[in-house]
Order: sequence, then structure tokens, then C-alpha cells
Amino acid sequence: MAADHCIDLTNQFLIAMPGMADDTFAGAVVYLCEHTDKGALGLVINKPIDIKLKNLFEKVDLTLDRDDLAEEPVYFGGPVQTERGFVLHEPLGEDGGHYNSSLRIPGGLEMTTSKDVLEALSHGAGPKKVLVTLGYSGWSAGQLEDEIARNGWLTVRAEPSIIFDTPVHHRYERALSLLGIDPGMLTGEAGHA
Repeated sequence: MAADHCIDLTNQFLIAMPGMADDTFAGAVVYLCEHTDKGALGLVINKPIDIKLKNLFEKVDLTLDRDDLAEEPVYFGGPVQTERGFVLHEPLGEDGGHYNSSLRIPGGLEMTTSKDVLEALSHGAGPKKVLVTLGYSGWSAGQLEDEIARNGWLTVRAEPSIIFDTPVHHRYERALSLLGIDPGMLTGEAGHA
């Protein structure tokens, strides 16, 4: 791929191919929040960890007053800054309020890293649909493009219902189905005609 040609995969899913060499990402679906010529940032959406949201809130001295979220798992967002929380949520719109540190994903969701979103959720307010991760996935300039070129990832436009409404153990196959692919059809080998 020519160095001056930059693909923008913002608001897309990265779907790990079978044979992904990095165990961290084996079977992963990553929602890409940002992709520029400087690199990429995303959150893994299908690897829950052993912490419930209510416990995460307790760790930051908040009480989660939302029964719909209290028992939801926190997710492993990726291997970078695993002590930091990242809240992926539906866009709040112009009049929906804003948080100190939110990234609006063009055509997609919002990702907030400031504690004020947790405070809003703790009072029963805030975005209705959320996915909370510890850590994020990051790629330096050209790294993600290189991994895609080496058959590491499939990409497809993200579908928020897979993040928020699909049971976690179905997210990988549902993401693949956006491409019309059955997981059984995949192989870790690159094919050449």
C-alpha cells in the first residue's frame, strides 16, 4: 500500500481472523473509535472481564443506581492503559449533555474517558446504552494497515446493536455475518489464486 494512501476505518469493526498470532486479540471484535495517519484506537467489545459495573463504580467511590447496568460486565478494551476506564455509548446529540473528555466518532458512537459520565450514570442519568472497558487497543502509524494486509483482520462498518443488544458470546459471529461470512468458512491461511 502506498504511503500516501490512507484508509479510514473509524466507526468500523475489526474482526480478528482465525490464526491471529497475538493471543490478546484472538477471537476479538474491536470497535475503532479513531483511525488517522498517526495510528488507530479501538475498544474490544467481546471480552468481558471478572468485574461487574457496580464493582467498578464502587472502586471510584460511586454507587450505580441503574439496575439495568449493575450486573453488566466490564470489558477488556485492550492492552493499553488497562487501569483507565473507557465508556463507549450512544451519541447524546446536541442537547443530550456533554462530558469533559468525549470523542465523537464520525457517523458512530461516542467514547468518554472522564469520570463525569460515570457520575451521571450513578444518578440514573447519562446515556442509556453503554459498554465500559478497562484499557484500549492502540496501533501506531501504519501498524494496523500492515496487520490487515497480512490477513490479521477483517473490517466492516460497525453496527451498534451488536455492541449493545447482542449477547457477548454471539458478537463475533454477528460481526462476521455483516460480511456474509460464517465463522466455519474462515481459515487462518491467506489464499492465493
